[in-house]
Amino acid sequence: MTALVLVVDDLVPNVKLLEAKLTSEYYDVVTASNGIEAIEQTNKHYPDIILLDVMMPGMDGFEACRKLKEDPKTSHIPIVMVTALSEPSDRVKGLEAGADDFLTKPINDTALFARVKSLVRLKLMIDELRIRDQTGLQMGVMDAGQSGLNASFADAKVLVIDDDVVQGKQVVDCLNKHHKATLETNPEQALDVAIKGGFDLVIVSTQMLDVDGLRLCSHMRSHEATRHIPLLILVEEDDDRALIKGLELGVNDYLMTPIDFNELVARVHTQIRWKKYQEALKSNYKQSISMAITDALTGLYNRHYLDAHVLNLVRHAHEKHRPLALMMMDMDHFKQVNDTYGHNVGDEVLKELSKRIVQCTRGADLVARYGGEEFVVVMPETDVGNATEVAERIRKAVERDPFIISHAVGSINKTISIGVSYLKPEGDSPIDLMKRADEVLYKAKSGGRNRVEIYYNS
Repeated sequence: MTALVLVVDDLVPNVKLLEAKLTSEYYDVVTASNGIEAIEQTNKHYPDIILLDVMMPGMDGFEACRKLKEDPKTSHIPIVMVTALSEPSDRVKGLEAGADDFLTKPINDTALFARVKSLVRLKLMIDELRIRDQTGLQMGVMDAGQSGLNASFADAKVLVIDDDVVQGKQVVDCLNKHHKATLETNPEQALDVAIKGGFDLVIVSTQMLDVDGLRLCSHMRSHEATRHIPLLILVEEDDDRALIKGLELGVNDYLMTPIDFNELVARVHTQIRWKKYQEALKSNYKQSISMAITDALTGLYNRHYLDAHVLNLVRHAHEKHRPLALMMMDMDHFKQVNDTYGHNVGDEVLKELSKRIVQCTRGADLVARYGGEEFVVVMPETDVGNATEVAERIRKAVERDPFIISHAVGSINKTISIGVSYLKPEGDSPIDLMKRADEVLYKAKSGGRNRVEIYYNS
């Protein structure tokens, strides 16, 4: 996963060191030497994450962070404070300014890359939701300013999972001053409680005696009902293994024990703030997109929405120099279904086909019914190799399982042909991208059907 990182530090050796480390991991890097320049570079490049030094002359990191988080154009960009300050009060000050995390000098490389990867993953999802909001605004189905990072979270629900009753009760008592916190001391029941509770944040101790807290986090990340709930782990100060493994598993944040309760409140505040922002964007999107831009039969986006949204995706990919893939697919011999079993059965098959396509793609991908039995999937941040793997997954999902129908025959076997194209780095347009996908789809059809064809630049 590539990303653009802004490194801000007034000491050139520090900048060069971080730049070298990040570049070696294939991140793109821009730099700034003070707070004012950091704001200028952010508004110029709109990076995916900012590594911001605290101690700088003139405007320090706290003030620069506060200004960036107050600006609606930059408030969604994750900021990590990089500092020699190690006192909890300093971390709390940064978090209150809007920082999303802290890295203390000297920087642990593994922690650095795990944190960057985690926050970039969050930024990717936020970017996709913001682009969809932008599309809705352009199509006149949303109002400007409906979503933001300042949603109220006074009644947010927090689940604390810890078999240390004393520590768990202290955490709950602290959080109940601001939120609605619940303590679960039986880790065996914790997943069920989290699934049913509708929580905004789950705090998991990695110090439990009989249960692996990280495995519990893994279960929550793999379960549909808890997949998107922010996770914060409690980690012993010297337990680097648990910390790094937790971040790799998709844990959103961590807190060292013994707990500083001011820092606890600040970190909980930050995670709930991000969750409410995501929910506002998603709710905005779902509520405001009318039937005019969805396909009545399948519930997917229709061609009208596809044409509008792909313009934004292409522009974003060009601006950020990111890959973008598009696949066009067509069910083989679909006319025979309508002619043999009737249009009602044909509709049943198309509904099931749309479900299988969605199951094989990500939430960030745009899946649309192009017309008839043709479907289009647009995949941001995806190169042609990964897109081809997804296309093969879809093809196999269609071929492998019969389509259950209401006709007396009970089920029918169908296949699908798919053409995969990708965005060229310079001067490419949505029309060009769609045209190439259509051309290789025709090649798949004429080459025997039930196959994936890929566009190769000649």
